[in-house]
Amino acid sequence: MSEAETNKTDTIKEYGQAVLDNPKKNHHIHLLSVIGEIEGHECLPSTTKTTKYEHVLPQLAVIEDSEDVDGLLLILNTVGGDVESGLAIAEMVASISKPTVSLVLGGSHSIGVPLAVSTDYSFIVPSGTMVIHPVRMSGTVIGAKQTYDYFKQMQDRILTFIERHSNARLEQLEQMMMNTDMLSKDLGTILVGEDAVNEGLICAVGGIKEAVLKLHEMIDHTKSGKMTK
Repeated sequence: MSEAETNKTDTIKEYGQAVLDNPKKNHHIHLLSVIGEIEGHECLPSTTKTTKYEHVLPQLAVIEDSEDVDGLLLILNTVGGDVESGLAIAEMVASISKPTVSLVLGGSHSIGVPLAVSTDYSFIVPSGTMVIHPVRMSGTVIGAKQTYDYFKQMQDRILTFIERHSNARLEQLEQMMMNTDMLSKDLGTILVGEDAVNEGLICAVGGIKEAVLKLHEMIDHTKSGKMTK
């Protein structure tokens, strides 16, 4: 195995990232996966599968700045995690000027919902799930008005982001977040595959084939637009 192939394999193992080179299309697509729990300012146990935001944020900046990258494919299978870190990643993805496509595999729960809608176009597999629920906090919480105001402010930030980057309405999102009929021990809503599309969160049902084809189309459109200017 060459040194370049070894480095590529190590990058996939360590960071869940790869570059897809299509010689026919002459496109360079950066594949970024967000899996397990999104780790924030505190380190999670070594037995927990995590995506570390301090790895993802610099890489997104490199993708934006690199002339060798034509587009971003974001693969999601996450239970959620640190709200501030997940929202920071979502904002970074949303601000990338190159074509971006997301694909929800397995699940994209909690703060994974903003991540799924942060791209220019989004897909979900038929069995994929998305869970919308109120913000939770672990550890000691002071039961004061200021604390609940902070929770409400954080939820509003999340819902506003989702509304801005999808076809779902704010009132509709709030209803799904505070739904009491679906989860026996919690508030919230579970959307499976087509449900997420019908609610306006995700653009289409599809898998890796559809996601890659769509991204190639978007890259072609972007390049042709630049050539005609």
